[in-house]
Amino acid sequence: MNRHFDATWMIPRPERSTHLPPTPAIYRFSGTMSRVTEKKTNDFVGALDTTVEEVDMMPTPADAAQELSDEPTDRGEVIAADGRTAAAWALRFIIIVAATAIVLYLLKFVWMGLLPIFLALIVCTVLWPPVHWLRSKKFPAALATFTVIIAFFGIIVGIFAAMGPTVKKQGTQLYEQAGQGIDQIFAWVNERVDPSVLDPNEIREKLAQATDALRGQASNIASGVFSGIGAIASVGTTLVLTLILTFFFLKDGDRFLPWLRKYVGVKAGWHLTEVCMRSWNTLSGFIRTQAIVSAVDAIFIGIGLLVLGVPLWPVLAVITFFAGFVPIVGAFTAGALAVIIALVSNGFMNAVFVLILIIAVQQLEGNILQPILQSQAMGLHAAIVLLAVALGGTIFGIVGAFLAVPVAAVVAVWFRYWAEMVSLRTGEITADDIQISTSQSETLDSKEAFFAVRDHMVRIAKREKKPVQDTELGSTKVPRDKTPDED
Repeated sequence: MNRHFDATWMIPRPERSTHLPPTPAIYRFSGTMSRVTEKKTNDFVGALDTTVEEVDMMPTPADAAQELSDEPTDRGEVIAADGRTAAAWALRFIIIVAATAIVLYLLKFVWMGLLPIFLALIVCTVLWPPVHWLRSKKFPAALATFTVIIAFFGIIVGIFAAMGPTVKKQGTQLYEQAGQGIDQIFAWVNERVDPSVLDPNEIREKLAQATDALRGQASNIASGVFSGIGAIASVGTTLVLTLILTFFFLKDGDRFLPWLRKYVGVKAGWHLTEVCMRSWNTLSGFIRTQAIVSAVDAIFIGIGLLVLGVPLWPVLAVITFFAGFVPIVGAFTAGALAVIIALVSNGFMNAVFVLILIIAVQQLEGNILQPILQSQAMGLHAAIVLLAVALGGTIFGIVGAFLAVPVAAVVAVWFRYWAEMVSLRTGEITADDIQISTSQSETLDSKEAFFAVRDHMVRIAKREKKPVQDTELGSTKVPRDKTPDED
């Protein structure tokens, strides 16, 4: 039996739609499954599509599935995902720490070979400007380098030779005053401290026992002297190698970057050229800045010690200058030495005035002069400087403390360059935003490296960069040779 029925579909007009008819559209089906005409079907689908596009509150299929889903997110899956992420980062951290420890361990075996190279590079940053000036005056490279090195070491030897008579004369006087100063200290302590707590006579007995113990250890001291001679020979070898390397670095240093680009290769050569020039500029800026800061400290502290009548003030001024190249620790050590000499020679109040003088000069230098000069030279935080000095001094001694800050500054340069390359690849910056150091270098005879670095940076910025276009699912990167319009 052929049964007939009517089915009515009603689509109400949405309040925000302007494309549907003012009255509900009614489509009637007759028979088992009566068909609507093709025209009415197309009109229905078109009206429905238009309505969905204009009613922005209409949920997407993904949103509807999320809302209709009654299954909550498994906490175990979330915890497991976080655990995998934490484990991955922990593994990376362990690998980095282990690699750093291995490198530092291996450095101990090659330290005596690398130390002359580091020292020669630091000396070259000081001597390169006069060498470059002489070469610009048509001096041969070897003659200009030899002249500057002889003048530099002649000045240093002359300074220490000039201090010899002063040390000999005032050293004897200081030795005589030291005994009187110690007696004054004991008297001052005896007046203000209960003898039951700190007995001066007991302290004198301990000093006498220490003196007798030193005399009884004559054989050990002799063996220590021979060990010291070996250490002095090692220091002499290091200084000779440093001098020779300094000569060749100054004479042939301008050939280094072309040689590097030639043997490293095209891809890595551009990066190494730029990062080496940045490291050189940072190292040069650090040495010049420390020299200026140390000179200011030495001049003002030396004048103050002269006014206060402290013995050996020229020697203390020179020590202050060279100690200034070891940040934080060097200034503290030189200042403590000056206070001790003032205490044993001129008494307690004189030592207090010396302490006030040193603190005032170092505060002026540390809070005003040094930040201004080093802001462009290194850009390292004070905490990083302190940690670098502590780590270098712990592992490699005084020389390590001296080289810690330059090495940390160079490492920071490499990290900053890597960060710039990341920003360049992600499109956050362009090649024009990067200040290329190669063009500012005086060690290059041409601008070949500058143009090479700049062109390479432009290619990096353009490499695999795809336009971003909006699709129905949001912003999506699509290849240049295929766009949604072409589909």
